Amino acid sequence: MNDQEMELIVRRVLSELGVGAAVATTEDDEIPDIRQVDYRMTYDVAHPANPERFAQVKARTWARLGLGRSGPRYTTSALLRFWADNASAQDAVFTDVDPDLLEQLGLFSVQTRCTSKDEYLTRPDLGAQFDDETLAEIKKRCVADPQVQVYVSDGLSSTAVEANVRDLLPALEQGLKLHGLSVGTPFFVKYGRVRSMEPISQTLGARVTCVLLGERPGLATPESLSAYLAYRARVGMPESERNCVSNIHREGTGPVEAGAHIADLIAKMIEQQVSGINLKV
Repeated sequence: MNDQEMELIVRRVLSELGVGAAVATTEDDEIPDIRQVDYRMTYDVAHPANPERFAQVKARTWARLGLGRSGPRYTTSALLRFWADNASAQDAVFTDVDPDLLEQLGLFSVQTRCTSKDEYLTRPDLGAQFDDETLAEIKKRCVADPQVQVYVSDGLSSTAVEANVRDLLPALEQGLKLHGLSVGTPFFVKYGRVRSMEPISQTLGARVTCVLLGERPGLATPESLSAYLAYRARVGMPESERNCVSNIHREGTGPVEAGAHIADLIAKMIEQQVSGINLKV
């Protein structure tokens, strides 16, 4: 199958799904993104017994229900959508956060001991470690002994960072100020894992450390971000002393709402001087 045949199939599928497209004037015109279609609202099974009830079920989940088949195979539209979602997930993992965004947010950037994306994926331990020079830079450029230290990390989804942090970080900082808490200097960590908070917390002497981290993308969305928090985080601390606010994205918990919730959670950590399973929420 050549490119022209593939383009023809994609346009035909988009037409059947009701996605409008401008008439191409050249062979290089952009094809509409098939991911713009909300497949929770489409139903491709021929002759359904109870389409109204099934539509109610499908509208409440991102599971791929009611895709339809042509013989033993999925329909072309279902297969193309699967490929598109899979490609978006891979892009989220293998691309870098736009440096212009970091500059706009006023975040300086540091890097863990990982030297490449491949090493980050195969050596998760290095994503939680920094060399002495990097820790010295963090200590030099950040406020010492803050009540709350917030930083951003790409994690496994740069797409999630770009989609959420612009709204999430200001909302979180505003919420913390409303609670009367001092906030340290925010920054960005490239190739960071959750446990990167541990050496950062020890270096800066933060009471609560919060990392806004891109999560492993799935087929439903590549934009999911999580906030991991801990009181007096330290290297080697047990996971039971950490808290997580997950599914921060436009189809989950919105970034502004998440920022307010995280601020409330941090305030309780400061008040109770504890985090994780012992925190009473």
